[in-house]
Amino acid sequence: MKKIGLYFGTFNPFHIGHLIIANHLAENTSLDEVWLVITPQSPFKKKKSMLENHHRFELIYRATENYNKLKPCDVEFKMPQPNYTSKTLAELRDSHPDLEFSLIMGEDNLVNFHKWKNFEAILEHHEIYVCPRMTSTEIPEQFQNHPKIHKTDTPIMDISSTLIRKSIKANKNVQPLLQYKVWEYIDEMNFYR
Repeated sequence: MKKIGLYFGTFNPFHIGHLIIANHLAENTSLDEVWLVITPQSPFKKKKSMLENHHRFELIYRATENYNKLKPCDVEFKMPQPNYTSKTLAELRDSHPDLEFSLIMGEDNLVNFHKWKNFEAILEHHEIYVCPRMTSTEIPEQFQNHPKIHKTDTPIMDISSTLIRKSIKANKNVQPLLQYKVWEYIDEMNFYR
């Protein structure tokens, strides 16, 4: 069964740090592919700085089209909001019974994982790949040495989408932080100005 890692985020915008992490996981773990699951803009919390869903999908599509193990995923666009990861995972299991889905998260998310809705069900059905963060955090005992939780040696990327948006608005050059097709689209569409 093909193993798919699910990397969730708003990706506003999708930057080189996201790409490096996703590619590292696809190339250096037992995952066959990494799907970048785009968190939709909440209809209840419209943020002016948040690009519309289809534009964020397009950025990821352009950034990953030459990476056969990375794919944008819009599954949450069609689901009722607000949404929970457990529901997305159930939806993907139903629509792709031939695939095995794993969750990708940062160490900081694992610390609060026990507060997630249906976290036990998530752990029952899915493996979790944990990426290290800049500041080390105390992992709850129940998740230490858990057979379904795998710590990875993913590079630590300290690149912020917020900083990229602010820099574009301030007319600074952020091209090194974005895959070139992503930069072209942002520039051409005049996003974040």
